Amino acid sequence: MTDQPFWKTTSLKEMSSEQWESLCDNCGRCCLNKLEDEDTGEVVYTNVVCRMYDMKACQCSDYQQRTKNVEGCLKLSPDFIPVDWLPTTCAYRLLEEGKDLPEWHPLVSGKKATLAAAGMSLKGKILPEDWVDDDELEEHIITWVN
Repeated sequence: MTDQPFWKTTSLKEMSSEQWESLCDNCGRCCLNKLEDEDTGEVVYTNVVCRMYDMKACQCSDYQQRTKNVEGCLKLSPDFIPVDWLPTTCAYRLLEEGKDLPEWHPLVSGKKATLAAAGMSLKGKILPEDWVDDDELEEHIITWVN
């Protein structure tokens, strides 16, 4: 027996579906609209969130159907972890890069509230997609997501 948590002893590819899904801390940062520089490939985030994001519940309003309902929505899997596209705080990215989960992550702290306490929640920081025209997205670039 090991006293180590599963994410330290099990590779992303070996995780069960339940383990995989539990890695998501529900910060919602992957739901933010992003812009990619065509020349450099650099990805920047905006404070504009996908139309499927439930701003009260701070999660996708139709998680199971998200990739069918939203063009460009990506479904992460052990075989598809777009590291450059995910925030540096994302558990999937961290583990893919050989790093550990942060202390505020609910799997580490044992509490969902540590996400908000660490300032990782989107609550009060975002605008719904239908409030912003696509040609105005550059005016909504943010630096608080890394």
